[in-house]
Amino acid sequence: MLRRWPGATAAALITLVTLGLIALDLTDAAVRRWWTERAFATDVVAGILVVLITVLVVDQVVRVRQLKDRARAMAAQAAILMLQAARAKQNVSAAMNGSGDRDAALDEVRTYMTILSISAPLLIDARVSRTFLEQAQTLGAELARGLGSGVTESGEASTPSDSRLEDTFQRLRSASAPLLAVLTAEQRGAAGGGESQ
Repeated sequence: MLRRWPGATAAALITLVTLGLIALDLTDAAVRRWWTERAFATDVVAGILVVLITVLVVDQVVRVRQLKDRARAMAAQAAILMLQAARAKQNVSAAMNGSGDRDAALDEVRTYMTILSISAPLLIDARVSRTFLEQAQTLGAELARGLGSGVTESGEASTPSDSRLEDTFQRLRSASAPLLAVLTAEQRGAAGGGESQ
């Protein structure tokens, strides 16, 4: 199946070529005479253009339908991922401040990264979900960085990383909003997304 933009561009280009040939046929007697004298070539060219336009338009329609059909599945994955992101962020922040269990934070980050890995093939298809996926991967890096930094030797919390972690989580939350809009409040709650919002 063709990718969305190249397919749409090809459909538009072939449609423009067809319209150009129609305009030439209607306005230029020499072109009209040339096509009339070559009936078989005219039929072949017309048939190929019609088939190409049909295939490309149908391909685009099927692609859009597939993305719409997958929208709920992508939204459910995003809701589950957001719930785990909130848990992981909370545990990592607590570990960085010295008030939380580092092993528990590590387990939450490991679970987050597992869910992220499972969700990636579904989320990579569309532009909006791909943006969310990129933000989720960035949060994963920040969670790992946060676990690596923690509390300094003097006992002070590394707050710059904590604020950076919070900023990254807020960007992920913003990126999740368009995906989660597909779900009802009940569906969000069932997927666990209600708590993360």
